[in-house]
Amino acid sequence: MGENTTPEEHPPSKRAAGAAVLVPLLGLVTVLAGVLIAYLNRDFTGWFAYAPLSNTPFVANGAAFMTQGTQIGLALMVAGLLLLAFWAGYRLGRKGNPGQR
Repeated sequence: MGENTTPEEHPPSKRAAGAAVLVPLLGLVTVLAGVLIAYLNRDFTGWFAYAPLSNTPFVANGAAFMTQGTQIGLALMVAGLLLLAFWAGYRLGRKGNPGQR
C-alpha cells in the first residue's frame, strides 16, 4: 500500500498518438493552402487619377488593395498558425506537468 504512491502510468492510446500527429499536420496544411490561395489571387493593378479642374473629390467606393481571394488565403494562414500555436502551447504545457504525461 505505501510502496506505490504514484498513480500508474498508462502508455498513450493510439487515438492520442494519432491526434499528436494529426493536429500539427492539419495546421501545416492549412497554412500552406492559405499561402497558395493568397499567392494565386494576387492582383497587379495600377491606379492613376488626375483631375486638376474638378471641384469634387474622388471617392473610390468598394476599392480594396487586396482581392477577396487574397483575404481568404490570409485568413486561412492565420487560422493554421493559430492551430499550430495552440498545439505547441498544449505540448509544452504537458511537458511542464510531469503528473499528466
